[in-house]
Amino acid sequence: MNTRISKLGISALVAAMALAGGLALNAQQPTVKRNVVMKEDLSIPGREGVMAIVELPPGSAEGKHTHLAEVFAFVQEGTISLELEGKPTVTLKAGDVFHIPQGKVHQAINNGPATAKLVAFFVAEKGKPLTTPVK
Repeated sequence: MNTRISKLGISALVAAMALAGGLALNAQQPTVKRNVVMKEDLSIPGREGVMAIVELPPGSAEGKHTHLAEVFAFVQEGTISLELEGKPTVTLKAGDVFHIPQGKVHQAINNGPATAKLVAFFVAEKGKPLTTPVK
């Protein structure tokens, strides 16, 4: 009888662990939101200006990527860690500004307790994708 109970108990424990593991795998990472609020042709041939609001919830990361653009950004709210190819990682807070040169691999990460909000302005190659993920 004890052997049967032990086998049932172990089976139930294994099933519970598998379910918990499946739930953990299905848990989604916080999603970064990007909202283009303005897009205009520039007087620079082949270039357009794009302004976007970027929101990074706590625990989120953009993922490493590049731009066919020069990017100028302002941290409006919260705090981010900025990883930029060729530079040491920096922590930026509300009121800080930064520049991402065209083609440089980078990502912003929010390890803080509150949503971080950035205002970004792109001097972009007209008609090209704004963001290219890096694998």
